[in-house]
Amino acid sequence: MIERDKIFINGTWVASTGADRLTVINPVTEEPVASIPAGSAEDVDAAARAAAAAFPAWSRTTVEERLALLDKLTKLTAERSDEIARAIVAEIGQPYSIAQESQAAAAVGDLRSLAESLTQVVWEERVGNTVVAREAAGVVGAITPWNGPMRMVCMKAGAALAAGCTVVLKGTEVAPLSSFIFAEMVAEAGLPEGVFNLVSGTGPDIGEAIVTHPLVDMVSLTGSVRAGRRVMELAAQGIKKVALELGGKSANVILPDADLERAVEVGIEDAFRNSGQVCGGLSRVLVPRARLAEAEQIAVRKAESYVLGDPFDPATTLGPVANAIQRQRIRDYIHAGLEDGARLLTGGVEAPDGLDRGFFVRPTVFSGDNNSRIAREEIFGPVVVIIGYDDEDDAFRIANDTQYGLAGAIWAGDEARARELAKRLRAGRIRINGSPVNARAPHGGFKLSGIGREFGRYGIEEFLEYKSIG
Repeated sequence: MIERDKIFINGTWVASTGADRLTVINPVTEEPVASIPAGSAEDVDAAARAAAAAFPAWSRTTVEERLALLDKLTKLTAERSDEIARAIVAEIGQPYSIAQESQAAAAVGDLRSLAESLTQVVWEERVGNTVVAREAAGVVGAITPWNGPMRMVCMKAGAALAAGCTVVLKGTEVAPLSSFIFAEMVAEAGLPEGVFNLVSGTGPDIGEAIVTHPLVDMVSLTGSVRAGRRVMELAAQGIKKVALELGGKSANVILPDADLERAVEVGIEDAFRNSGQVCGGLSRVLVPRARLAEAEQIAVRKAESYVLGDPFDPATTLGPVANAIQRQRIRDYIHAGLEDGARLLTGGVEAPDGLDRGFFVRPTVFSGDNNSRIAREEIFGPVVVIIGYDDEDDAFRIANDTQYGLAGAIWAGDEARARELAKRLRAGRIRINGSPVNARAPHGGFKLSGIGREFGRYGIEEFLEYKSIG
């Protein structure tokens, strides 16, 4: 078992003042794989003081100096990509081949994108007799989730450092090893003392201590709506800037002239990424009512094609969900779907055949309407609901009839028309006919899906403030 016995403060690995430890459970074996310190408010205070002391000098570094840091971090992340992927497999059970690509290699890509985007930021411009400058927001408290452990650290801490901010990071306690690896890479890259700090622990203890600390100027969180509300509530006491990337209930809108089979299959693949534990997953499939039965057959065939099991077996295409609490939450939603009258097409609450151990959930497809809980609430598991619509207006009414607005998709025979119709979707990222996600375009949402944007220069600019001089 991996034992992490120190936290990273002011450029040094030090013992936490917290007396307890947290255990990481492998969701495939249900056995302990690692333990980390359960930090304390005193640890956060030391980290925040170190970050505040380092901020004046770091915020005055040149773009070229920060580019050099990003380049070093990118190379170190690439060198340790196998270690990162294996850590993520142990922590969240994602199949190794998928973790290599979507977690480790993607983190390298994220850092490379930040470096490329840093040169695009407009740091000064003249407006009349005034110079408008952009400056680092200050000390950033970064709180990252377990579904993308390393990528989210790169997107928050990496972007904040690129902007000239200093950072206090609370990596997720469910899958914390990536945050420790990132701290090791920061040290190896030669980042000055105090510029990056890591305190491990739980949200109520460490997360809240970071948000309320008087020396923390800004908080960036990826997490649940409940966590986002709590951060906003606490940050309001200090009038702190917040960036929140929260939940989603995204619609996959398939128009009558679209390639139905491809649209449904690619939509299911998107919804079932990381065992459905993705905030932007296309968990509502909207199809013309006349083709509902056909869409149901395609979705069932696709869902039943997934192979669950050993994450190191190349044949495995779907892993478990993160923990026992998450599995029970998803099972409760499946029960709720049945109680609300949705038709279960495949999947269900029972453990997958031959998998009595591990937090596995059957890939599940329902057919229903937009009024059930499974169509309105974020499940965060491998569960989709297919919804029939009457006409185009009805399709977009249903798509927008949600508290969320993170992502969406439109499929049509006429791509130009699909792009025009994208204006009707109230969501932050719309994919057209299965287009890949552009890591240099902004990611973020409307409504309960959050505030602010990540990725590329937009993610860097989130950590900047304007100053007028003249």
